[in-house]
Amino acid sequence: YRMAEVIQPYYQDESVTIYNADCRDVLPMLGKVDLVLTDPPYGIASVWKGGGGHGWGKSREQGVLRNKWDFATPSIELIMECIALGKNAIVWGGNYYSLPVSRGWLIWNKPERGFTLAEAELAWTNRDNVMRVYDANRSDIGREHPTQKPISLMKWCIGFFPDAQHILDPFMGSGTTLRAAKDLNRKAIGIEIEERYCEIAAKRM
Repeated sequence: YRMAEVIQPYYQDESVTIYNADCRDVLPMLGKVDLVLTDPPYGIASVWKGGGGHGWGKSREQGVLRNKWDFATPSIELIMECIALGKNAIVWGGNYYSLPVSRGWLIWNKPERGFTLAEAELAWTNRDNVMRVYDANRSDIGREHPTQKPISLMKWCIGFFPDAQHILDPFMGSGTTLRAAKDLNRKAIGIEIEERYCEIAAKRM
């Protein structure tokens, strides 16, 4: 695949390229990838309770940051544009979008119960296979993004596509998809509009 030709990378090494930009500006300059693996905003800020009930202070502390960008989902047209760049695609929060019918949904089961947060999350995929479930805690130690997913979860996702050598995350956040891809010796592109998260992601690389 070819890199964007106009917008300069925020960070780049032999495996990973990060763009601090609106993905709508970068996507037209990218070629096809093997896998789009992303976790776009779910648009649920107005109903989010902040993880109350168990003293999960980290979640409350980051709630203000989250609510700045999670009041609305990206348009379905943009999500479809992202999906179209990949031979394969996984979209976390896919249940919040009007995506094509799929039988290959992935489920992240969170063992902690009784939080005001969801006890599971769903990912839409275009893989024509059975639904699968992964058990993992809500976050890794040292989480730096309000909706940061565990690295093990993203590695699990990539594992369904062993031939996927080039991976794209157009809603990169703090770079978990990229870190997982790099750990698995894949190449990855991440796009993130917030510079503070680009910096966190770059340090994680």
